[in-house]
Amino acid sequence: MKAMILAAGLGTRMRPLTNHTPKPLLKVRGKPLIVWHIDRLRKAGFTQIVINVAYLGQQIIDYLGDGSNFGVQIEFSDEQHEGALETAGGIVKALPLLSDTFLVVNGDVWTDYPFDSNYKLKDGLLAKLILVKNPEHNLDGDFYLTKTQEKYTFSGIGYYSKEMFKGLKYGKQPLAPLLFDAVEKSQLRTELYQGEWYDIGTPQRLEYLNMLENHG
Repeated sequence: MKAMILAAGLGTRMRPLTNHTPKPLLKVRGKPLIVWHIDRLRKAGFTQIVINVAYLGQQIIDYLGDGSNFGVQIEFSDEQHEGALETAGGIVKALPLLSDTFLVVNGDVWTDYPFDSNYKLKDGLLAKLILVKNPEHNLDGDFYLTKTQEKYTFSGIGYYSKEMFKGLKYGKQPLAPLLFDAVEKSQLRTELYQGEWYDIGTPQRLEYLNMLENHG
């Protein structure tokens, strides 16, 4: 199975830190955020990783290269000319590079979630989303767990089938409508992860995560 890291965002909420540095290269505990993902993916058995880039994307390409320095093979889906295509649009452009089932992880989260390179979507499922407990900035949640009426937050981690994106036109488009459509058709399952997970969406959240490390 291949993995895709979403790294094409503008990082608007992270300014001024992202004025000259793309968010995936901001350091968490002394290491670029995207390298945390790459290291954990490699340890989980992922050897081929696709990364989409847009805003200041050449910095990411130059830093990571072909991935050999990190023990993986990296291919880039370059959106720098058209601008960020949003999540579904980015996946559609990268689809020829991906495996029939693939993992996607947002480049702006930090987590110790155990990625599974052998996961298989069965029984007609098109996607499996990893949910987390609702952080303060998203108290209403996004998706229900099966057979509950409590919503949890989408972690930005999911396993997808190529079938979910077939027939979609190239261009900018969000992922949420596809996910909710799959929910309505019972083609999506969810799982709650209760380990470490942080959305690095603002300078304050990045500072908080680094402070946790500094305080043991």
